[in-house]
Amino acid sequence: MNGDPEYAQEFVDVDGGRLGVQVYPEPAGVSGAPVVVIWPAMGVRARYYRPFAAALRAAGLAVVVADLRGTGASTPAPSRADRHGYAELADDVGAVLAALKPRLDGRTRLLLGHSLGGQAALLHLALHGSGEVDGLALVAVGIPYWRSYPGRRGLGVLPYTQGIAATAALLGVWPGWGFGGRQARGVIRDWAHTARTGRFPRLDGTDTEAAVRAVRTPVLAVSVDDDQFTPHETMDHLCAKLADAPVTRERYTVAQAGTTLDHFTWVRASVPLARRIAGFVGDLPPR
Repeated sequence: MNGDPEYAQEFVDVDGGRLGVQVYPEPAGVSGAPVVVIWPAMGVRARYYRPFAAALRAAGLAVVVADLRGTGASTPAPSRADRHGYAELADDVGAVLAALKPRLDGRTRLLLGHSLGGQAALLHLALHGSGEVDGLALVAVGIPYWRSYPGRRGLGVLPYTQGIAATAALLGVWPGWGFGGRQARGVIRDWAHTARTGRFPRLDGTDTEAAVRAVRTPVLAVSVDDDQFTPHETMDHLCAKLADAPVTRERYTVAQAGTTLDHFTWVRASVPLARRIAGFVGDLPPR
């Protein structure tokens, strides 16, 4: 234990580093509850999702939250020597699922990603198959393609994203100046590619766009009102790539939450959203 009674801190070894994994207690009064494995947004620590984890557990779901590589309890910290990108993030999802397998066997499993974490979860399914996963939930996830932003916003998104990528390439790492926390240049390179082209980059020689189109895992795609980074239209752009998957497309509104929302604060007002996710999980075919 880590001294915090809310969860047990565990680690999964990957590529000379390790991924921090927070395992929450089983929901009270539920035997063999479905398990939700959460992947955070860029630069956001797993601990930030504690209110969301509490809401999911209250809705009858078991919860695990992983720190993205180089963030929070995960090591190593991004540096000039660290070149990982989207391919490694997708591999990390598989490494955590493999480590959790004894606790997942016979139970419904849902990958849930926020922002970059949602892209990593989707790319894992596209590149490595979906045999270990029953469903995918995407919350405030979108392809930040500059042309998909409403009005004139995209005119600022393109130079902003490409400027960050140029800085990361020059310095060998993104220092986190006002956006995303400290990040490996490979992550920033791949993220900036999606912003510039609206497409996932080829990863390890694979046509990632074709692989995403072939995903068949049921998807709940929820965009959030007043999201400053991934507005509803960017989620629509992502969902259009899921040609073979059954996609349930919804919006999480200020009226539903009962408070203001944005790309991050939905986590602190997530009780109605957690109930909706539990409903989606309950409708998945039994394992």
